[in-house]
Amino acid sequence: MTDETARTEKIESRVGDDLHVDLANRTTYTSYLDLATLFSAHRPLTAAHDEHLFIIIHHVQELWLKLVDYELDLAIASIRVGDIGPALKALARVGRAQEQLISAWDVLSTMTPADYLVFRGSFGQASGFQSYQYRKVEFRLGAKDARMLLPHRHDSKIHAELEAALQAPSIYDETLRLLARRGFPVPKEVLERDLCEPHVFNEALRDLWVDIYRDSQRWFDLYELAEKLVDVEDRFQQWRFRHMKTVERIIGFKRGSGGSSGVGFLKSALDRSFFPELWAVRTEL
Repeated sequence: MTDETARTEKIESRVGDDLHVDLANRTTYTSYLDLATLFSAHRPLTAAHDEHLFIIIHHVQELWLKLVDYELDLAIASIRVGDIGPALKALARVGRAQEQLISAWDVLSTMTPADYLVFRGSFGQASGFQSYQYRKVEFRLGAKDARMLLPHRHDSKIHAELEAALQAPSIYDETLRLLARRGFPVPKEVLERDLCEPHVFNEALRDLWVDIYRDSQRWFDLYELAEKLVDVEDRFQQWRFRHMKTVERIIGFKRGSGGSSGVGFLKSALDRSFFPELWAVRTEL
């Protein structure tokens, strides 16, 4: 028996009987998650230490956005058929994922302006503005804007995916259709509006929601759905704010790499609401 064999047997003798350690030709943690592929996507363009952080944070955000989109798809489909329970669960999970998205900015904020300048010129016009998953999530929540398809014209698959999301009912559209099916007087112009355009505030809708909130025990499922939507928008705005402040902290008021006005562009998004009537309800109660 060689020393190496003896050492291996000694180690194996210390392992509990129920632990699987002979994993040749079996599915392992590494193979199941395809970590080699995941890590291979981490390809810094410079030797700058902080570029690793920059890439990892954006990879992590894209993964969380993928989950958010996946859960929103379930929530929308459930509301469409009037099954609110699964939608509430999916939206609760969206909220947890959003918390991770928000906290990611705290990690990126450890990078100083000087750290960023070392590799800033390496990625050209690449910008978070071009994140198609972020745009798809915005479309699902109702922030429709056909101009946001333009940066993706060069990729027919992504462009088609975003165009489909642009033309599809948002989660709020499906919620309002549900209200109409439940007998609430949702204005015809709201139900028949152009789905490629963003929803605009409607006083009649606000009053309808006021009635639901004032009799929340009777309409508890709709009331709870409305509050879950407010939760999602609240966290989305927190994410937008932390994004804006992180950018300001690192590059100040310079233009963004994608050509936007930078902080000014990000700040303008804070004034746009997905579900304006649900916020206006608070003032009326």
